[in-house]
Amino acid sequence: MDSPTSAGDSSTARIVARSSMMDSIRACGLSGLAGVRIDKEVLRRRLLMPEYLRLAMLDSIKKKDVDGGDQHFRLHGSDDVPCPESPMVVFINPRSGGRYGPILKERIKQLISEEQVFDLHDVKPHEFVRYGLACLEKWANNGDRCAKETRQNMRVVVAGGDGTVGWVLGCLGELHQKGREPVPPVAVIPLGTGNDLSRSFGWGGSFPFAWKSAIKRTLHRATMGPICHLDRCSWHVVLQMPGGEVVDPPYSLKATEECSLDQTLEIDGDVPDKVNCYEGVFYNYFSIGMDAQVAYGFHHLRNEKPYFAQGPITNKIIYSGYSCTQGWFLTPCMSDPSLRGLKNILRMHVRRVNCSEWEQIPIPKSVRAVVALNLHNYGSGRNPWGNLKPEYLEKRGFVEAHADDGLLEIFGLKQGWHASFVMVELISAKHIAQAASVRLEIRGGEWKDAFMQMDGEPWKQPMNKEHSTFVEIKRVPFQSLMINGE
Repeated sequence: MDSPTSAGDSSTARIVARSSMMDSIRACGLSGLAGVRIDKEVLRRRLLMPEYLRLAMLDSIKKKDVDGGDQHFRLHGSDDVPCPESPMVVFINPRSGGRYGPILKERIKQLISEEQVFDLHDVKPHEFVRYGLACLEKWANNGDRCAKETRQNMRVVVAGGDGTVGWVLGCLGELHQKGREPVPPVAVIPLGTGNDLSRSFGWGGSFPFAWKSAIKRTLHRATMGPICHLDRCSWHVVLQMPGGEVVDPPYSLKATEECSLDQTLEIDGDVPDKVNCYEGVFYNYFSIGMDAQVAYGFHHLRNEKPYFAQGPITNKIIYSGYSCTQGWFLTPCMSDPSLRGLKNILRMHVRRVNCSEWEQIPIPKSVRAVVALNLHNYGSGRNPWGNLKPEYLEKRGFVEAHADDGLLEIFGLKQGWHASFVMVELISAKHIAQAASVRLEIRGGEWKDAFMQMDGEPWKQPMNKEHSTFVEIKRVPFQSLMINGE
C-alpha cells in the first residue's frame, strides 16, 4: 500500500464506492420526493416561458444576432403576460453515455416547450449565452418586465456526462467575466458513463430505468434545489503548444489568441516562433497518461460503433474490456517508448497554498497516469486519494482534502492492476502532491503523442521533440453555480 487508512475511514470509503444503487434511486427521483405526486400542468406553468420570449431567444440564436428576435417584442407587450416562477432551459447531448438523448429530448419538449430544449449538436452553450440570454437582457433593459423576471430567475438543466456539464458551466462563466449577472444555476440529468460531477452534487450516477417519471421529478427538483457556489471548485486550464501541430481538443477547451502562462516560472530552452493556445475550465479532474489514452480509445470505439452504447452498465463493461487491450495491464515490451512511465516526457511544478514560489515535484518512475482531482469523485464515484490518517498527512505535509479547499489532490496510477485495486479501495493511489496551481511541461523525444482528459473528455495531444507543450492549471477567479439535487 502507498498509505494506510483508518478502519473507520476504509469502511466509509467502501460505503461510498458501493453507492451506485442509491445513486440510481436518487436519479429516479425517489429520494426526497418518494410518494410526492407532481402535476404535469402545474410543473409546466412554473417552467414555461411566454411564447414571444421563447421565439425571440430562438431567432437570436439562429441568426447569431442579439437583435434577431426584436420583431417578437414589437408584436407582443408584456404587461398582461404571466411570467413563469422558474423559467428553465435544457441542454441535451444526444451522444452521451447510453445515447438516451433523443428520447429525453422528446419527453422534455412535452413537459416544457420545443424552444426551451436545445440539442447541443444544433445549439452550442456559448451561442445561447451570447445571443439568447443577451436578447433577454437587451429587452429587460428596455423595460420589458417579463424579460427581466425571466432572465433573473432562469435555471439550466444539462442532460449529459461530466464533460457536457463542464462545457455548459464554462460557457455560463462568461456571464460573470463580463458582469452579466446573475449566472443561471445548473442541474444535471446524468447520461454519461462515470458521471462523477453529477454524483458530487446529488444528481445520481446513472440514467434511471423509470425515466418517464424521473424526468418530471428531476425538473421539479431543479426548480426547488438549493444553489451551491463553486467559487473554490472550478479550475482554469491554459494549454500552450508549438505552432503547426494539429489538435482536436474537447468542447470545453477553446482556441485563444494569447497564452497567459505565469511568467514567474521561466521556460527552459527556446520558445518556438509560433504557438497555439487553448483555454478552458474543468470542475472535477484533469489527467494525463494511460487513463486518458484508454478513455480516448473508448470514445472513438463508441463513436464508430454506436450500437455498443446501450447504457452506463454496458459502457462500463466495454470500457473495462477495452482497457485490457491497451497495454496498461500487460506490457508486452518495456522497450516500447509508448509504454514507459510518464517520467520520460513530463515535468511538473506546483504552487502550494499561500505560496508564491513554484516547486518542482518529481514524477515517480512507475507512474503511467497522473490525475489532478478536485471533487474527490473519480472512476464512477470512487475516491482514490482516500481518507488518510492524521499522522500520514503530517508526515507528507498534506492537509485533509475537501472539495472547496482551493487545492487539487495530485496522485498517480501505475499499471491497470494498480488502478483496479485503487478503485475497489484495497490500496491507495500514489500520492504525489496537493497544489493550488500546477504547471505541466511535456516534451516528446521518441513519443509522438500524449493523451489528456478534462472531466472525462479525452484528446490526443501531439508532442514536439524540440519544443515543449505547457499546461497550466489555476483556480477560476469567478463563480459557477450548481443546484444541489439531494
